[in-house]
Amino acid sequence: MKKFIALCMVICLSSCAELQQVVNNLPQDGGNVLSQSQIGNGLKEALQLGIDKQVSKLTAKDGFYKNELTKILLPEELRKVDKTLRDIGLGSLADEGLKVLNRAAEDAVKEATPIFIDAVKGITFADAKNILLGSDDAATQYLTSRTEQALYSKFNPVIKNSFNKVGADQIWENLITRYNNIPLTNNVNPDLTDYVTQEALKGVYKMIAVEEKQIRTKYTSRTTDLLKRVFALQD
Repeated sequence: MKKFIALCMVICLSSCAELQQVVNNLPQDGGNVLSQSQIGNGLKEALQLGIDKQVSKLTAKDGFYKNELTKILLPEELRKVDKTLRDIGLGSLADEGLKVLNRAAEDAVKEATPIFIDAVKGITFADAKNILLGSDDAATQYLTSRTEQALYSKFNPVIKNSFNKVGADQIWENLITRYNNIPLTNNVNPDLTDYVTQEALKGVYKMIAVEEKQIRTKYTSRTTDLLKRVFALQD
């Protein structure tokens, strides 16, 4: 509790000199003091672990499709298409439509790592202390605010190209045409590229948040000495 109160005092100070003085007085780890640099590096290490361990899973085949946390389902206006096709015995066509959406996301996430690395490198001590004392997904929120726009710009053309590569345009044209030809249905034509881009971004940040929460709440997930020392401050 004393450690937590001492660390909260950091937030109230503005100058680097004052910050360093407070950090130097933080009692922990048998009296050893963590520097600003060590605290920042600990947060960077935690984020990098989330990227390496969790985001990389999404780039594999079925990384999205067989992950219940990130699997991309149809947009709301197309779910009636899926249900109707299954009801009339075209479930395999509906499954193929879902797969190509998820395959496109898996391709796109391969573009994420360099953007994340740049964002992680840019963490300041002020960022680090706010992240450390923040919510279970504070680091993920930091990455989201620093990378979301750049990732969208990277993901969108990759997803568009992926749709072309796997024949998604033809699959969805066939699927939607079959649906639109069913009597008493309303025609649909959503922007699937934008939709899948947005869903891919959600999946990426969700997986980073999973790893961040593990590190914050489970001592055994702190796999290095630096992670153990830094996150002991928020315990």
